[in-house]
Amino acid sequence: MSEQQKTGSHPLGRLWLYAQNHHRETIVASTYSVLNKLFDLAPPILIGMAVDVVVSQEDSFLAQLGISNVTTQLILLAVLTFIVWGFESLFQYLYEVAWRNLAQTLQHELRADTYDHVQRLDMSFFEDQSTGGLMSVLNDDVNQLERFLDIGANEVLQVVTTVLVIGAIFFALAPGVAWMALLPMPFIIWGSIRFQRAIAPRYANVRQQVGILNGQLANNLTGIATIKSYTAEAYEDRRIGRLSDNYRQSNRRAISLSSAFVPLIRMVIVLGFVATLVYGGMLVVQGQLNVGAYSTMVFMTQRLLWPLTRLGQTIDLYQRAMASTTRVLDLLDTKPQIEDGQRLLPVEQIEGEVTFEKISFEYGNQDMPVIRDLSLRVPAGDTVAIVGATGSGKTTMVKLLLRFYDVQSGQICLDGNNIRDLQLTDLRRALGFVSQDVFLFHGTVRENIAYGTFDASLEAIVEAAKIAEAHEFITALPQGYDTIVGERGQKLSGGQRQRLSIARAVLKDPPVLILDEATSSVDNETEAAIQRSMERIIVGRTTIVIAHRLSTVRNADRIFVLERGLLREHGRHEELVAADGIYAGLWQVQTGEKTQTPG
Repeated sequence: MSEQQKTGSHPLGRLWLYAQNHHRETIVASTYSVLNKLFDLAPPILIGMAVDVVVSQEDSFLAQLGISNVTTQLILLAVLTFIVWGFESLFQYLYEVAWRNLAQTLQHELRADTYDHVQRLDMSFFEDQSTGGLMSVLNDDVNQLERFLDIGANEVLQVVTTVLVIGAIFFALAPGVAWMALLPMPFIIWGSIRFQRAIAPRYANVRQQVGILNGQLANNLTGIATIKSYTAEAYEDRRIGRLSDNYRQSNRRAISLSSAFVPLIRMVIVLGFVATLVYGGMLVVQGQLNVGAYSTMVFMTQRLLWPLTRLGQTIDLYQRAMASTTRVLDLLDTKPQIEDGQRLLPVEQIEGEVTFEKISFEYGNQDMPVIRDLSLRVPAGDTVAIVGATGSGKTTMVKLLLRFYDVQSGQICLDGNNIRDLQLTDLRRALGFVSQDVFLFHGTVRENIAYGTFDASLEAIVEAAKIAEAHEFITALPQGYDTIVGERGQKLSGGQRQRLSIARAVLKDPPVLILDEATSSVDNETEAAIQRSMERIIVGRTTIVIAHRLSTVRNADRIFVLERGLLREHGRHEELVAADGIYAGLWQVQTGEKTQTPG
């Protein structure tokens, strides 16, 4: 859906299209609401008939139907009252169950579908979004829609039913009085429409402000260690207070308008009620209107007009829900930039040759290429290293190989297949990725090692941990492989997290393994352990190592040296040192043979 379509389409229409599998449930729930209201409007009619029986007795409306005995008439009315109230209660139960279940179902499906869609969007999308803002959409905005379906939808249907049914009864009983009772209706409808248009942008701003607030809260909780280490609690307290006050002020602007609706509507409503009361009474005195019909009309007028005082609250709920629905559906309509390929390449058929052919790439918010006309080949089964100074494009190459981004020119191939042509699931199953920024999920050690290979046996998990030299420290943990690691693995050291990440990649057993600065943030002892495990891991598979520490890649089959996105040198360690170029300079700095000159 284009941006113009998204902004031009009404959110209720978009929601109706989204919920097309639930149209039947919606119609059933709506039918229950209408039937409940029909039986709810019957008691005033029965009251009017009772008054008619008491006043007119043998000349009452029921007597004209053939029931002349007054006692029989009253008993009949009593029986009808039980029946009416019974059906009213039955349909109230049915509509509440139907609407609430529908609300819960749509809430669940919309949240699940939106989350599923979001996690398939490109990495560039997440770089432009805050985690808290996305959480606000997936949680709070979806909940706003659920609240409206739970309560507001029934209210709207019952108000419409009330107006139509009572209007028809009034014109049948006394057309001269009916127009007075219905006179406020155009003003109420006009006022409601004006109110809706005025309140909509205010609630859109409310949703925006809560998204900003949630984003900062999520960011602060994630970075709580940094906040504490820099004693920035007071600063963050002021920042959150400022954003929370912006949210409060945004709500106040919406509340100031929404709160005025009911008092104004009530004053319009009372005019119709008073007109019915006075003019209808005068017609009864003049003998032009039956007392029972008058009683029915007075009660009906109250039933007609009084629910309209809740219309403001219903519209308020509706506008909140529509503002939230727009945000959720806009997110659901966001199209990924990375298009999935169609070619199948089962992982067991992959040999592991990787080639970069004249690729160039620049990020969307930058004007200069990160990688320029770069070509290199990684033979199947070889271990190659990509080195270079910070900003040379090493990690970007990994992101391009994983198709987190697509190259602007050139192509990347796996076993001679352009990775753009491959299904993303096949491509990424073939690649094992160990990053310097290890992410562990809140769960057990066992669950984190088996992440991505969810059906792995405990024996396979233990074997992977042994290869990664993680088994020893795992068994020393309080619950061993069932120990909870905490959010992001905060209960473990950096080296322990890194070894679990390697064990995860070992268990996946990919034909191509990518190690991105896997030893950059660990001590020498841990680095040595990781190096030993890597020597076992790389056997029989293509391995691409991104490294700052050149000592970790000196045994690579080939080393590629990047500088500002260009491939400057390549060869084995000894060849590059002897060439006395960029690599040799980096090696001499790291081994202490010379100090790095400024600039």
